[in-house]
Amino acid sequence: MIALSDNVRGAIYMMLSMAGFVLNDTLMKSLADTLPMFQAIFIRGLFATALIGVLAWYRRALWFRPCTTTSKVISLRVIGELGATIFFITALFNMPIANATAILQVSPLAVTLGAALFLGEAVGWRRYSAIIVGFLGVLLIVRPGSDGFTVYSVYALAAVAFFVLRDLVTRRLPPDVPSLFVTVISSIAVMVMAGFLTLPIPWQAMTLFQVVILALAAIFVLVGYFFGVMTMRVGEIGFVSPFRYTILIWAILLGFFVFDDIPDLLTLVGSAVVVLTGLYAFYRERQLIKGRDRHATATARS
Repeated sequence: MIALSDNVRGAIYMMLSMAGFVLNDTLMKSLADTLPMFQAIFIRGLFATALIGVLAWYRRALWFRPCTTTSKVISLRVIGELGATIFFITALFNMPIANATAILQVSPLAVTLGAALFLGEAVGWRRYSAIIVGFLGVLLIVRPGSDGFTVYSVYALAAVAFFVLRDLVTRRLPPDVPSLFVTVISSIAVMVMAGFLTLPIPWQAMTLFQVVILALAAIFVLVGYFFGVMTMRVGEIGFVSPFRYTILIWAILLGFFVFDDIPDLLTLVGSAVVVLTGLYAFYRERQLIKGRDRHATATARS
């Protein structure tokens, strides 16, 4: 049996993580015409919270007690999670899955920009150039002012903004905060939010098939999270991170086979621009980290 290197295993885990998340998106979107959105989010949240809660209990993450400052950081992160969920699921329910997923892939570039603007992280002109080109790629997908433009493209962009908030705040979490604890809190918050938002809407009786679909969606969310964590523990982040863009391949294939959606040429070109600029940004960040490591090593030896 061939032994896989840590980097290869990390790349496989990343691709499995992306597959889990996009399968969840596909299952949720399949219910768009038959089930109210917030009811679907709420039911999925019940399953997801139960699954993640059991895992967190097993790993003893539920025993963590955050201090006041950490609680504020977690609360701000939850706001980002709530906004991202509302806006992305709304966009997903109303536009092709490949388009919504492609727009979301600008998030790493947006996080880099946000870290430079709000956290004071150093970003050179090369990565700034990649960010600008990446956002131009998003414009090719969204195409404001064209006949194909809809408000739901703006919803997808709003989801990106909330994802950026979530990820930037996550960087401020102390290292002793268990990831599973934060995930459970976020899952409960999304579930409760969806429950409140369903109150003004008549509850729709559900079929066993719909319940099974939402349970599977929750399982795939857990798969995405689990392999995402495994990815960060195996291999080099700079090597495995670019494999996150395999989610676009999954989204295009599932959009075609499940929803009969075929992205047009401009959407494919825009998606390619976003991916290539994201890969370049990953490459530059990896080079900078290596440079700092070499400098630190040279300083220590001197």
